Amino acid sequence: MKAGEEAGGADSEGPRKLGLCVLCGLPAAGKSTFARALGHQLRQQRGWAVGVVAYDDVMPDAFLEQPSQWKLLRQELLKYLDCFLMAVVNECQMSAPPDRTEAMWEDFITCLKDQDLISSAALEAQSCYLLTKTAVSRSLFLVLDDNFYYQSMRYEVYQLARKYSLGFCQLFLDCPIETCLQRNGQRPRAVPAETIHLMRRKIEKPNPEKNAWEHNSLTIQSPACSSEASLEVTDLLLTALENPVKNVEDNWEQKETDRIICSASTLHQADQMLRRIISQTMKEAKGEQVPPYNLKLLAEELNKLRAEFLEDLRQGSNKKYLCFQQTTGISDVISFFHYEKDNIVQKYFSTQH
Repeated sequence: MKAGEEAGGADSEGPRKLGLCVLCGLPAAGKSTFARALGHQLRQQRGWAVGVVAYDDVMPDAFLEQPSQWKLLRQELLKYLDCFLMAVVNECQMSAPPDRTEAMWEDFITCLKDQDLISSAALEAQSCYLLTKTAVSRSLFLVLDDNFYYQSMRYEVYQLARKYSLGFCQLFLDCPIETCLQRNGQRPRAVPAETIHLMRRKIEKPNPEKNAWEHNSLTIQSPACSSEASLEVTDLLLTALENPVKNVEDNWEQKETDRIICSASTLHQADQMLRRIISQTMKEAKGEQVPPYNLKLLAEELNKLRAEFLEDLRQGSNKKYLCFQQTTGISDVISFFHYEKDNIVQKYFSTQH
């Protein structure tokens, strides 16, 4: 059954195109305000369908202070996006995934309904949802609003774009930390200041020179976003739509690159780098005066994590940590490892304060 039972304007620019935009930066950098303004501009001036998905609005607050659960929920949200994109690409109903967090799924559905992408006259009793005419007849951009402070987080979205041959781009809002802290302090649900400081130290800004998949990236100075910056953003989005990411199945070079990461030499290199990271982390833990018994537990957890990462590389499939598709190089592996390592370390360091 085809979707699109509701009214909506036609795309005046020829065949519709689809894109994913990652909007990243520190907490309180102005991302949500920027995303709302961008969505309004694109709808009014370009006639596009736009879906702004703010992670803070969709993911349950109760899990934000539990890193392991938080990571699982991020993966779950990617599955929701996958369900929606599959329906858009095939112009069919969207089916709810069977293994879902009900409250989170409802918030996701509400987000899409509020932006005229899913019909309110839905078949929710059958866990099916009709897309609106707007969603299936116009060029569509999904803007994902989150910190995305690790490169690996953004790479997962890129892989989703690659799966459906979508346009992909990144917008990084570069805001002084003093401004972020000031804005954050005025929020009803403020993020701990130490979290913002930590994120600033850990954040991996888009690096097009190092990573070919990040070539459609733009850094914007916040809070002063000029009209010139607005034109640059529009140009970036248009470029992304006109140059969709090639599906991995049709891209021999990408498949060959993915295969190489599982080679023995890469395994050895990854092992050496992960060992160095663990060694440095243990030195920092001693500096934080973590008790000897906890140091032992920390070392065991980190070495177990290292072993699991190496096993992921050997397997090449059914991965526990290197999720979704395969990574493009050692830098991706290290980025993922830092992310998981930080979740472990937080348990031991936080008990000292």
